[in-house]
Amino acid sequence: MVHGVSMQQVATKMADDDDALMARLAARDTDVLRSLSDRHAALPWRIAYRMLGDATEAEDIAQEAMLRLWQFADRWKPGGAGVAAWLTRVATNLCLDRLRRRRLIGQDETPDRADDAPLADQEIEADEARAAVKQCIEALPDRQRAAIILTYYEDRQNQMAAGILAMQLKAFESLLFRARLALRGCIEGKEIAPADLGRSVS
Repeated sequence: MVHGVSMQQVATKMADDDDALMARLAARDTDVLRSLSDRHAALPWRIAYRMLGDATEAEDIAQEAMLRLWQFADRWKPGGAGVAAWLTRVATNLCLDRLRRRRLIGQDETPDRADDAPLADQEIEADEARAAVKQCIEALPDRQRAAIILTYYEDRQNQMAAGILAMQLKAFESLLFRARLALRGCIEGKEIAPADLGRSVS
């Protein structure tokens, strides 16, 4: 509860606001597009950066997701989960498509970006742990990677994450279990200390 208002009530109010904004967007109100971009564009960028590991590609995905919101505004169905959930689904699918294309053209690996700023020993260890976890996540099969990111980085409930990936709940839970198992094995193989691991995913 927040000041006597439940999280469910807050979510419902936000969805109602989204429905009103999408109705205006369908009428081609460009001010609304700017407002929605200010409010939501960071979400598809964040998902894309975690899935693709490249800031430029993440920017492309975020722009494409917002463009599709504009293009398909007239198909918006009120009463749904809201714009954030829609953008999460679109960004995830765009990333999966891009990862498939990467494999087709043999460009699976994304170079790590070096950070030239001086760091204290503890920060260096945390940075190394983050890089190791990032490598382990990037080594997962595409849909397993998406399951981990949606669940642990975007805090999506299993039911919602399953819907985003167009899967039955049990199938998604099985996918997530396999992803966690593979990720744990990879992380243990890199001998990351628990304290460093905690900092790496914060």
